[in-house]
This record gives sequence, C-alpha cells and structure tokens, in this order.
Amino acid sequence: MEWRRLPKVVVIGGGTGLPVLLRGLKQYPIDITAIVTVADDGGSSGRLRSDLQIPPPGDIRNVLAALSEVEPLIESLFQHRFKNGNELSGHALGNLLLAAMTNITGDFVTAIREMSKVLNVKGKVLPAANRGIILSAEMEDGSIVTGESKIPDTDKKIKRVYLSPKDVEPLPETLEEIHHADVIIIGPGSLYTSILPNLLVTKIGQELCHSNAKKVYVCNVMTQAGETTGFSASDHIKVLYEHLKCAFLDMVIVNDAEIPVHILQRYKEENAQPVLYDLDRLKQFGVKIINQDLIHIEQGVIRHDTSKIAKLIFSLL
Repeated sequence: MEWRRLPKVVVIGGGTGLPVLLRGLKQYPIDITAIVTVADDGGSSGRLRSDLQIPPPGDIRNVLAALSEVEPLIESLFQHRFKNGNELSGHALGNLLLAAMTNITGDFVTAIREMSKVLNVKGKVLPAANRGIILSAEMEDGSIVTGESKIPDTDKKIKRVYLSPKDVEPLPETLEEIHHADVIIIGPGSLYTSILPNLLVTKIGQELCHSNAKKVYVCNVMTQAGETTGFSASDHIKVLYEHLKCAFLDMVIVNDAEIPVHILQRYKEENAQPVLYDLDRLKQFGVKIINQDLIHIEQGVIRHDTSKIAKLIFSLL
C-alpha cells in the first residue's frame, strides 16, 4: 500500500478560542500541531509562574485537554479547579501536574511531551517559547502597561504590544512545524493577548511571513472590551500586519450569522458587540474571504461552532 503523509495543520493561538477549534479538528485525518502562548500572568498560571519560575501552564493545559483522547472522567480530572483551601484554591489540577512534571524533568517542553503521552494527545503541543514571556502594551496616550492580564483592564486604546525579552527564542521544532505546514491557522482568540504573543516571537513571525503554507485567520465573532472595542474584521487584519510588518494572510474566515437580540444585550453589558464583517475593506487586503454561519450559543455564551469551523478548515485542504 502506498504511504501518504497526512496534511499538516499548524494552529497558533491561546485562550478559550483555540481549544474550541482543536476539539473539532482532531476528528479529521490530519497532522495537528498547536503553538500556544506563554504570556499569561493571571490566575493559577500566574501564581505558578511566579512561585516556581516556570512558563505559565494554563493555555497549554486547555489545549492538551482539547486534543486528548481519554475517558471524559480523566479529562475532567485534568481540568478540575479547586475551590477550597488557601493554597489550592483557584488552581487547576492540570496546571499543578504540568508544574510537577516540569520539576521532575527539569524542562517545560519535556513536561508537555510526557503529559501528552498520559493524555493520549492527538498531535503536538508546543509552547511559543520554552520560558515565560512578558507582554507589554503601549497605549495611544503613550502610557505603558506591563502584564498580559492587566492590558484589557486599562480601558485605553492599544497602539501596539511587544515582548520582553525582545530576543526570546522559539523552539527549533516550532519553526520546523511551521516550515512544513500545509495550512497555518491563526486564531480564534484575543488579538493582542493570545495571538500576537506567539507571532511576536521574532523567528516565528519571520517563518510565518516566509511560509508557503495556506495561511488562514479565523476572526473572532465578538469584540473584546479593553482590546478590540469597535473593531471590524479588517481592523483585526490591519493590526496583525502592522505588528509583523508583512501581509501574510491568504484567507480570512468570518461569521455572518445573525446573533439573537437577547444575546447581544447580554454582551452589550460587557461592552462587547459583533465584529463587523466589512466586506469592501476586507477585499482591499487581497485575502480570500469565507463568510458563513459559524456560531454556537450555549448558556448565553457565543463560541465558534466546533464542528462547523473544523469541517470548513478541513475543506481547505
């Protein structure tokens, strides 16, 4: 029988959007690599990062869970968050396991690799760097805000974000995966605090700009207060291009489904609204535009529909 290589799909991001996409993609015959941000400094991740001097494990944990193929109870155990106890309260068990494995192996990447075996993960999970990254934002008024978790809370318009240290190195394996990818998916996720912290790792951004892969941006459904208030789909692309200083996208995927009024009202209270699908301005970027009904609403929360978005991305192969 003739051997055929599975199509290689690299997904870049973090936050809550990335696991939603990966849960759908793992159902298809593809070779998945997830490149995940290590800029988080809030909550359980921030505490472990500060106390143990390790990269923040939270976004990695969520991606491992999304790509795992174990019994639901084991996944629930990995994702369990303690609610009682002074020291344990707020910590997710998976974060503690990744921290423990890092201490045992002496290396965060090795810890991820070993936990991937335990969880029977489909594909590879790689951090954007093998160390924690500090994300800072320069605001339109010239002020500087340091810390990923603090940036959305300033209620100021972001001019640009940047990393410290500036010369942070990615894993050679990460660059290899991007180099050999057939399709690279960016997003969905918080533009400034989940997506750009990956792309601003200099060599990752350069590899992305030079890659021959089909590069696809999955645009968020809703704006995010403190980050993308009032943003259209084209505004998201403009920010990506300005930060990487290259026009690297081939396609953009946007939702065009109507959102129920009562859901809009709920999001309005959080100063969030649907991302405007501004077709004419999008066309000026020279990208192929794919607009479909891509949303799923559960308990009043809007997410990309796992099955719909995965099926669409697989069709691009």
